[in-house]
Amino acid sequence: MKVDFCLPIRNEAPVLEVNILKIFRHLESLKTDYEWKIIGAVNGSSDNSVAILKKIKLQFPDKIDYLEIAVAGKGRALKACWRQSTADILAFMDADLAVSLTGTSRLIEPLIENRADLVIGSRFVEGASAQRSWQRGLISKSYALFSRIVLGHDKSDLQCGFKAINRETFKKIDRFLQDDLWFLDTELVVLSGLAGARILEIPVSWQENRNGKSKSNINVLKDSWSFILKILVFRKQLSKIKKYLGSA
Repeated sequence: MKVDFCLPIRNEAPVLEVNILKIFRHLESLKTDYEWKIIGAVNGSSDNSVAILKKIKLQFPDKIDYLEIAVAGKGRALKACWRQSTADILAFMDADLAVSLTGTSRLIEPLIENRADLVIGSRFVEGASAQRSWQRGLISKSYALFSRIVLGHDKSDLQCGFKAINRETFKKIDRFLQDDLWFLDTELVVLSGLAGARILEIPVSWQENRNGKSKSNINVLKDSWSFILKILVFRKQLSKIKKYLGSA
């Protein structure tokens, strides 16, 4: 069994080497029964993130890899990373490690044990903890509620950057994943549900601006309005998609 951990990376040089090595050491300490690899998906970066990854790859060629995408976009980076992967399980986490790595086993084991097809981290289920500004917390909860009403899902947190999916489910929904930015998380969860996937939410420990990163790549107000518009457009598309995924 193989697991690829993809990290979408855009101008993360100040924390990149420290965090990649932190993930590496954590996975080494777990002494997993599965093979794993960490892949940095550098997208639209103007810093030296690629050079940093090249250096680390030389140290650990079997465990660290990277790909470079010229145009920025988290969704674009994830799709590129997962489409070139041959792993059985495709995971991702944000490069700033806002989600504590202590949740890694909880993320992967349900897939290894065939208890779930998609596992998603949540900051809002029982057992979770989130240290963040009240404005961002309110916006995230409002977005989740609005998306539940409009899209008909029952999940508490769509946008947490901590998810893993098995290859079979990803292949079913891949051609319907359209967004190249932050809305891909929503597409991933909703489309997996339509395809009959078993989706498991797990509590995570989440901290805003973990490990010294001072500024998020998300503009809260601008992206919130963008998400609302994308939800409404996505709802129109779902009526056509449902008939394909229902028989997938």
